[in-house]
Amino acid sequence: MVKLTIDLIARGTSGYTKKKRDETMHQYLKRLTHLYLENKQIDEVGDDLSLCRNLSVLYLYDNQLTCIPNMNQNQHLTMLYLQNNQISRIDGLAHLNRITKLYLGGNCITVVEGLEKLEKLQELHMENQVLPPGEKLLFDPRSLKPISESLSVLNVSGNNLDSIKDLECLTKLTHLVAIDNHLSDMKELAHVLGQWYFLKRLDLMGNPVCHKAKYRDRVIVMAKQLDMLDGKQISETSKQFLKNWHANKETQKQKKSDILKRGTSFYEDYGVGDGGDLPPVREPARMGTIPGYMMPGLPRKQFDELLARTSTLAESGFQRAAPVKARSGLLRSKYTDSGRPNKADIFSGSAPARRRQLLGVAIELSGNFDPTRHIPPDLLDKVG
Repeated sequence: MVKLTIDLIARGTSGYTKKKRDETMHQYLKRLTHLYLENKQIDEVGDDLSLCRNLSVLYLYDNQLTCIPNMNQNQHLTMLYLQNNQISRIDGLAHLNRITKLYLGGNCITVVEGLEKLEKLQELHMENQVLPPGEKLLFDPRSLKPISESLSVLNVSGNNLDSIKDLECLTKLTHLVAIDNHLSDMKELAHVLGQWYFLKRLDLMGNPVCHKAKYRDRVIVMAKQLDMLDGKQISETSKQFLKNWHANKETQKQKKSDILKRGTSFYEDYGVGDGGDLPPVREPARMGTIPGYMMPGLPRKQFDELLARTSTLAESGFQRAAPVKARSGLLRSKYTDSGRPNKADIFSGSAPARRRQLLGVAIELSGNFDPTRHIPPDLLDKVG
């Protein structure tokens, strides 16, 4: 067991700070700004440390302290190194409102608390706490809120953390180290990174989330200002490419969402029209005005044959159509060797006779033929 004494303090100074001959010990201690008391097996700090009124940096790491020393008189302290001791609770720091860097890693702390007065704290190191089996490091929101506007570096590695949601209030973070924890929720990570607009460096190695598909790409997109991830630099080219890829993906997703909300048609999905109604439908024309008009009820093949037979019949109102090779024995006899209709056969007889001939051909081709259903009214009147 070693207790901090004046003699030990005097030997813990650098070679540049030596006691002058005409200087008393109290004057000398009051002039000290840095103390190097690491790895001295110190387990107790008495009142002698209060004599160092101008102390700004104190190295007390790698000792056997079980609590944070009373440093109410050391109000100029800006850096405190207490890692690798046996400290179980954060307290006694209320008067050290000038501290900017606090190192408490490798202790037995279970709750991050007692930081309410450290409004200038910039770095907090809480890595690798010796925790009871099955427990994780907890964060008191009453301590995090006061330091949220100043804290830029946080180290919480190796503390069995399965969530960092409690840390989202630390909006000024530029560097987070959370190595070797149990972080696995990519959605939560995306939410928290969305709150950290100034984050430049992120270390998550040793967490299950690192094994997620496209983990690195997704994190770079989430943390838009990130320059380094897991110790690897992020090039501007990669960052810009991933941002463009994500923006395009979000645009496509938004388009699909808008389509579902508006209940639009198949045509809009494929960019047809202006996103409104279906294309206009052409109204059916009267028989004889459009080539290829098919008489209702007749098979396509039979109608083609009928159309070929009557393609040159002027009075019927049919438009001239391309000749179609006849296949039935009845129509074959009406064609010439060139495949065109025999005009002599078609135009023989009077006009009523030709109309009756047309009707007879239709009846012959369709079998069970009903004139009132299969012939337009105007043509039926002519056939009379």
